[in-house]
Amino acid sequence: MESLSSHSSIPSFSSLTWKFVGSSPDIKNSNLFIHRRSGILFSGTKLSCSLRISNQNSDTTKNLYQKEGLKLLGFLQGIRNLSTPKAADNCHYHATDGSVGLRTIPQKSDEVSKIWIPGLPNESDGSNGSPINSGFWEWKPNLTVHYEKSGVKKVGAPNVLFLPGFGVGTFHYEKQLKDLGREYKVWTLDFLGQGMSLPSEDPTPLNMQRSSSEDREMVWGFGDESQPWANELAYSIDLWQEQVQDFVEQVIGEPVYVVGNSLGGYVALYFAACKPELVKGVTLLNATPFWGFLPNPIRSPRLAKIFPWAGTFPLPSNVKKLTQLVWHKISDPSSIEEILRQVYADHSTKVDKVFSRIIETTQHPAAAASFASIMFSPKGELSFQEALNRCQLQNIPICLMYGKEDPWVRPVWGMKVKQQFPEAPYYEISPAGHCPHDEVPEKLQQEKDAR
Repeated sequence: MESLSSHSSIPSFSSLTWKFVGSSPDIKNSNLFIHRRSGILFSGTKLSCSLRISNQNSDTTKNLYQKEGLKLLGFLQGIRNLSTPKAADNCHYHATDGSVGLRTIPQKSDEVSKIWIPGLPNESDGSNGSPINSGFWEWKPNLTVHYEKSGVKKVGAPNVLFLPGFGVGTFHYEKQLKDLGREYKVWTLDFLGQGMSLPSEDPTPLNMQRSSSEDREMVWGFGDESQPWANELAYSIDLWQEQVQDFVEQVIGEPVYVVGNSLGGYVALYFAACKPELVKGVTLLNATPFWGFLPNPIRSPRLAKIFPWAGTFPLPSNVKKLTQLVWHKISDPSSIEEILRQVYADHSTKVDKVFSRIIETTQHPAAAASFASIMFSPKGELSFQEALNRCQLQNIPICLMYGKEDPWVRPVWGMKVKQQFPEAPYYEISPAGHCPHDEVPEKLQQEKDAR
């Protein structure tokens, strides 16, 4: 069931835009290049770039997964050992061009080609951007997906689907929806278990006799027996890939260019690997190269049996207690504020709306149990590398954009993908952190106005 309502109170933003042109379904002939007027575009013009492939890939990659995985796990456990990135004194927006490797990431601005990209026009010039509409799609019984769209009335325009990172949602792409909707059909959605795609009823209702009405209203998912529709529910990357696939087929109805930030980058690549006929190209924005810590039951059935729980409902009693302790800390506004300070390199970037929307999500009665399910769900049936290999075999165009000051997913991961896709454009933006699509735009506009 689809329902739409007009999106209101959309503020003024300037933006670095990722634009896509060309509606040909022939993904083998689609390539990428820079367009100085409007941003990063998909097109039919090939961009070549020399690259030396070193023999150190295997060992270096293994060490990277171990090092970065432990770093993220430590963060999730509350170990605050990540220093807050400092914004650069001077802003250089640049892209690497030439021979790069895992140990040869350019450190100086004169080692790379600087690219200046105009931002969005201000609303003061009379341009308010494309209207944004919100919708709800009933995917499965009691599993409703929230999405937003813009520019969908433009007949023949390419479809662009933006996938958000962990803990955020459609609101993180408001700037792109407003701008790209002028010329393209733009979509974004909330992954199940996040944003506004949380369940509309309790998956494991508390015992009516042993709990107060207030407890039943405030905490969902902490009961002892799951509802039939939630028996196999686990908020995993496999579920999100399936969600995106069906959304494109059933709601959008046409092949898309897909863009993903952080977790959304992994899902975008996974989706492209599974359904290449539905994907015209993939852009990765500081895409996380791994997700989940427990073994996948399909890939490793024997190993998976060792772990008694894999994110399904109901939650085990010990997990309930752990979740209550962790959730109380991680959902605290001061903790969320600290996280935003870590991932945004430029602290002058306005994040008030992002902050308030995250807080709003944490107040949903199903938020805590959903968080537990996500944290304990198994790894994907396809690893990031395996998804990347499939995309390469299918000749799916890849574009890489990484904020240089990201403390979580460092640009070295983009360099690794670049090694495998020598012709893929790689744009390393500085100063920018984990969310370049939201952070860089305003700074770009300031630089543009100062010139």
